[in-house]
Amino acid sequence: DIIRGKDLYIRNRKEKDRLENSLKKIFGKIHNSLDPTIKSQYDDSEGNYYKLREDWWNINRKEVWKAIICNAQNENTYFRKKDSDGIECTVQKCKCLDGDPPTNLDYVPQYLR
Repeated sequence: DIIRGKDLYIRNRKEKDRLENSLKKIFGKIHNSLDPTIKSQYDDSEGNYYKLREDWWNINRKEVWKAIICNAQNENTYFRKKDSDGIECTVQKCKCLDGDPPTNLDYVPQYLR
């Protein structure tokens, strides 16, 4: 949510603005380093780069999740027992059997989680 600019939890406006400005700078640098043939897809006159941030998250979600759970113990599990197909999802170290991060809440608004 933070990367995608949809984090609703930060109640301290000053802190939220500081974080958002940092993300704008980071994704501005990423945008500037893109190949010109795809750079225009992510042009953003306001400098938010929400589409770039969304695509970055989709590409890097698995690596971010691996970093989050790197010290998780085998008995640590994510609360979801099965995926949408009814297949067991979390067995060890807060991850699905196929190693993918649990993403069932990625697009559910925070206040509904």
